[in-house]
Amino acid sequence: MSTRIGVVTFPGSLDDRDAQRAIRIAGAEPVALWHADHDLQGVDAIVLPGGFSYGDYLRPGAIAAISPIMTEVIGAAHGGMPVLGICNGFQVLVESHLLPGGLIRNAHQQFIRRDQRIVVENADTAWTSEFERGEEIVIPLKNGDGGYIANDDTLERLEGEGLVAFRYAGVNPNGSLNDIAGLTNERGNVVGLMPHPEHAVEPGFGPDMPEAMRSGVDGLRFFTSAVAALAARV
Repeated sequence: MSTRIGVVTFPGSLDDRDAQRAIRIAGAEPVALWHADHDLQGVDAIVLPGGFSYGDYLRPGAIAAISPIMTEVIGAAHGGMPVLGICNGFQVLVESHLLPGGLIRNAHQQFIRRDQRIVVENADTAWTSEFERGEEIVIPLKNGDGGYIANDDTLERLEGEGLVAFRYAGVNPNGSLNDIAGLTNERGNVVGLMPHPEHAVEPGFGPDMPEAMRSGVDGLRFFTSAVAALAARV
């Protein structure tokens, strides 16, 4: 039986179909989930995709975090189910308190779109096991509210306990404290990041790389990592 990974669509989600495609390319079955439902449809893992408009007038992710489906997602995450939050999905994870801290307007007050270098800081999660710690990868980034913030005690805990999953390399595009691009929880099943791995899964459609234009597929390993992690449980 194939691995089934749910992708939640919120009003304003833009990259839910891209996430579904990435899951399919990784060899799993994508399952469309709707924010107003309480049914996870028996999925093995969940992706909260990127978007820009849903609830941003209040605080990005704040309204999505209280959608009916999030009651089920939070419970599943606490039970160990792998959950990946991408961009707006990362914002939903912090607003749901599945990950600490917050995300605010970019320091330069501008929306940014670029192919971003990031360093893998934690390769022991359900979504990063096919990377090497310290490996540098290239993933597309597009956000207006991507500045990660947390108080000093939280930052110290994140650094001390190895919960920073990704860090920006070369340039900090949004003013995130400690160059933080993504986090994991203590258990390693919940991961959130600002860059978009689902946009780097297929040759010809990814970021430019030294070898060739649009050839970057570093994002695919996020999804194959989850498939491998779930297969190891069987």
